[in-house]
Amino acid sequence: MKVLVMAGTSDAREIIKCLSRAGVWVLATATTRHGTDLALNSGADKILGGRFDSGQLVRIMKENNVQYLIDATHPFASLATKHAIDASENSEVDYIRFERPPSKIPDSQLLYKCSSFEEATHKILDIKKGTKEGSLENQVQGKILHLAGVNTLHYLTEMISPHQIVARILPSVYSLEKCLKMGIPHGNIVAMEGVFSKEFNKILMKEYQIDLVLTKESGDSGGFMSKIDAALDLEIPVVIVMRPQIDELNGRRVFSDVKALCEDVLSNLSIEKS
Repeated sequence: MKVLVMAGTSDAREIIKCLSRAGVWVLATATTRHGTDLALNSGADKILGGRFDSGQLVRIMKENNVQYLIDATHPFASLATKHAIDASENSEVDYIRFERPPSKIPDSQLLYKCSSFEEATHKILDIKKGTKEGSLENQVQGKILHLAGVNTLHYLTEMISPHQIVARILPSVYSLEKCLKMGIPHGNIVAMEGVFSKEFNKILMKEYQIDLVLTKESGDSGGFMSKIDAALDLEIPVVIVMRPQIDELNGRRVFSDVKALCEDVLSNLSIEKS
């Protein structure tokens, strides 16, 4: 059996490890060099880097004789998921989606849910205007901590001074260059990788004098709740961009547990061999 895993998340790496150890040939895709390196280290037999539309995915699966397409992309990578579903239909390859379980967000007046980053930016402006009189530039004493990925940073920098933004990003050249091009000062860039504890996040918020956090609901495996809990402990408001609803997933095979997904794939492999 040959499987294509659309990767780029910690969940995808666990899926690759599980299938590879069971002897399944795995082709992995990732959008960044960092992502391809992680997929390779997880045991993938072949790696392709880049963003692929449905037509390109069809060609890739045909050239590599792929029988299963496992979409383990980020919950916010809705376009990638739509391309994957379209490609599976056009190539008659079985499609399986891994979807991180959503986090249970506590009730709090400090938490603000938004459906897009545009809405979130306006909400941040509203919160700031509600705390003090005058323009945003004059009233901000603490900084805004951006915990939503470097590719969404521009929503803030287009309306708020980069000097008032602290960006935690992956330690890659791409992310660093993108921050600097948007005017984020060197001292406001926190380049690190991992899922961090509540206590670590609290220290970071204190050290940088954070008075507002922007993040996205990416699930517990992405460290979402440790960010929320840290901010609530410090009574810092958090603006949360909720994950997009992908209607194309209706009626599809969707798993929220890595072990269950791998067992399903491997059981089908056994059936095919028998």
